[in-house]
Amino acid sequence: MNTINKEIQTKLSIEEIKQILKDGNERFVKNTTMNRDLLSQVRETSTGQFPHTVVLGCIDSRVTSEQVFDLGIGDSFNTRIAGNIVNDDILGSLEYSCKVAGAKLILVLGHTRCGAVTSACQGVELGNITGLLSKIKVSVDKVRSNVEDVTENESVNLVVNENVLNSMNEIRNGSEIILEMEKNNEVAIIGGVYDVENGVVTFLD
Repeated sequence: MNTINKEIQTKLSIEEIKQILKDGNERFVKNTTMNRDLLSQVRETSTGQFPHTVVLGCIDSRVTSEQVFDLGIGDSFNTRIAGNIVNDDILGSLEYSCKVAGAKLILVLGHTRCGAVTSACQGVELGNITGLLSKIKVSVDKVRSNVEDVTENESVNLVVNENVLNSMNEIRNGSEIILEMEKNNEVAIIGGVYDVENGVVTFLD
């Protein structure tokens, strides 16, 4: 597959980019990923980058978006933070990715059995982790109102979904730049949840 360049980035539609991610995840799950010349892609992207997607994901070691979506070097920006939460630095990174560098799709990617979400459900307080987990609390509270025990695995995964949706809203509420781009159909914001047991990404758009 060719390395993405400015011409390809410009021509790709948002729907085509969504399909690239879906097809890539299907190949990943089936273990039929593309055979890429990564060193060639290193050379081809050495003078510039034109990613079509920016992924806001968790730091979890099991969820690396290039592998999960069978992407090559230069295809995507990756912003990773525990619990795929949103803060000012994340918003700035997303704004750069889209407004300056031309990415057309923002994917907020959560995952099952998320340690950050589990800790938030358990009310963990520890150093700087406390402030980070507080950003997940709104999702915990929403799920807690409908379940008996928010710390059970099934309930935690419900919070994972809610947390993805909440981060999507936080992006819209926190960035006038991205909100305007979304209104103009220059960028789309979608969500997804990766299943750590089977590798499947379920999209929430």
